[in-house]
This record gives sequence, structure tokens and C-alpha cells, in this order.
Amino acid sequence: MDKISINFVYRTLAKKIGEPKTELNYRNPYTFLVSVVLSAQATDKSVNNATRDLFKIVKTPRDMVDLGERKLKTYIKTIGLYNSKAKNVINLSKILIKDYQSKIPSDFKDLTSLPGVGNKTASVYQNEILDIPRIAVDTHVYRVSNRLGLTKTKTADQTQEILEQITPKRWLKTAHHLLILHGRYTCKSQKPICDECVITKQCLYLKNEKNKKNISS
Repeated sequence: MDKISINFVYRTLAKKIGEPKTELNYRNPYTFLVSVVLSAQATDKSVNNATRDLFKIVKTPRDMVDLGERKLKTYIKTIGLYNSKAKNVINLSKILIKDYQSKIPSDFKDLTSLPGVGNKTASVYQNEILDIPRIAVDTHVYRVSNRLGLTKTKTADQTQEILEQITPKRWLKTAHHLLILHGRYTCKSQKPICDECVITKQCLYLKNEKNKKNISS
């Protein structure tokens, strides 16, 4: 996709969506990191429901460690993979206390060394909290970028690398949110709502679907 088309995609999505922002609720950098860790293979809505009461009593790594893994599970048991996530959250909290004076490291390598924090989670944290432009790739961003033809990739890491190379500087900070919200509410995995899509002219997926129908008819 050429630069003019790429700009058009982001500009048009921004016009429709407005000023995009995370849908995760949080109180500070630490609770945001916890929320992102919990959001793996879960919806933001389910995470917000689980953390509503949790974040009333937990605001720091020390609070979390004092709460303990067993009690943490009672708050997040409605979220998928809650057993492993509870273990990761407790362990990363202990590491933050021991090695970082209860602060969240800003370095990408340090972030990804924390239990439960992969490339996507670290990218989301840097983009949202540190204001470092990163295009974190989840299932929505991966699907939308490949359907549109922004990328033609097989992994999330490949997708992020290419998106960060081709996305104009003015859109780097918001690209993740624009693509994820478009994928969440319009360009769905099953039955995308193409009639409501504002960027169908740039959509390689839609063109291919139309070609298939023409051939079959």
C-alpha cells in the first residue's frame, strides 16, 4: 500500500473514531501494566469487571504481594487463564519491589523480562504510559492490517515491525488504538460489518471476496 493510501486509512479511521484511547481502566502505571497482563486472550470489558474491586485495595506492587496469589485469584477468576495470570502478576510484583524500587522499568528489554510481559504488553505500556510511539499487535491489529493490505505477515512481531516502518510519524502514537477499535467493532473476525466500514476502497480482503463471488457466479 502506498503512502497516500496509508495516510488515508489512518485519517479516515481517526475521523470516525475520534481521539482513540485505551478501554482498560487503571489508576496508575502499575495498575495499567497489571491490566494489560490480565487482558491477554481476554476482553477489556472482562478485565475491567475483574479489576473494579481489585484496584480499590491494590495500587502498588507491595499491595499485590500482600494480597497474595490465592486471594488475587478470587478477583480475577472470571478471566481466562486466571491461574497462570495470577502467578505472573504476583511474581512480576515481587521483581518490581526487589529490583526496581516498586517502579516500572522503561526499557523495553527490562519490561519483557517481567513474568507475563511479552512484546505486545511492553509495547502497549510504552505507548500508553511513557508516550513512546509503538504499534502493539494483538489479534485485531493483526487481522485488520493484513486484511487491508498494510502488511502481509504470518506473525504479530513481523506485523509490528512493518507497521512501525510504514506508518507516518503523525499516526504512530494512535495507530494501535485506531486499528484495534476498528477490528473490535467493525472489521470483526467473523462476519465483518463491511457495510459500515469507512475504508472499504483500501480493503484487499473485500476486493478478494468480491472476486471470489464473481468467479463462482
